[in-house]
Amino acid sequence: MRQNLISLASGTLFGAGLAVSGMIDPARVRTFLDVAGAWDPTLAFVMAGAILPMTVAWFVVRHRSAPIAAEQFHTPAISPIDRRLIGGAALFGIGWGLVGLCPGPAIAALAIQPLPALFFIATMALGAAIHRFALSPSRSA
Repeated sequence: MRQNLISLASGTLFGAGLAVSGMIDPARVRTFLDVAGAWDPTLAFVMAGAILPMTVAWFVVRHRSAPIAAEQFHTPAISPIDRRLIGGAALFGIGWGLVGLCPGPAIAALAIQPLPALFFIATMALGAAIHRFALSPSRSA
């Protein structure tokens, strides 16, 4: 129960930060990505501002034997850069550039722009389902 409350509070804080920073506004994201035109660097400051707390968090993780609300840390495994990773990153970037949303801001945008965000989330879920059932390595072997 405690972990669920911490997750809820963290997600709420994250969503509020996305909303306050303007990262859920597709027009602002597109002007940030338009480096050859009317570039708006505002979101670069938002992303740079996330580096400091994340640096502190990784420092804390390295110096603790266990987290506060769990028995052990769950850190991501290191995996090699391969074609699937590059292809997925490219697809993510193309989608972000075309639509102006990525998964976190899209979920936060449900509170402000429910119809466009819901359409984005539905198509994102469809893409995940296609990948899982048609393109996953276990199915292609």
